[in-house]
Amino acid sequence: MNAISWFEIPVIDVNRAQNFYENIFGITMLNLDNPNLQMRAFPFENIMDGVSGALVCNKDFYTPTANQGALIYLNANPDLQQVLDKVSEAGGKVFIPKTKINDNFGFMAIFMDTEGNRVGLQSLN
Repeated sequence: MNAISWFEIPVIDVNRAQNFYENIFGITMLNLDNPNLQMRAFPFENIMDGVSGALVCNKDFYTPTANQGALIYLNANPDLQQVLDKVSEAGGKVFIPKTKINDNFGFMAIFMDTEGNRVGLQSLN
């Protein structure tokens, strides 16, 4: 069982944020917009068996932040450097470069996305 089942990353411009995350991860996000908010989900096979999340735009409920609140780490296996190398070109900023956690947990890095959120990456290599 995973400790996390779903996460949401606040965004100001959902299309700009979608473009950023699709570029750095080489993915296609799913449009889950509804009348109350704009939402783009990260790809998933079966949401009940794993972890996924979305970019969410709702100005009355979400505020991007670079230094407050929870910090999520996205899976960047096999090597987070491949993702991190695309962050600046896609409009983000690297805060903490690839750094070894330990032999069991691999590596981590932290970047700021185009919306002003700090987001972590983790990989085994």
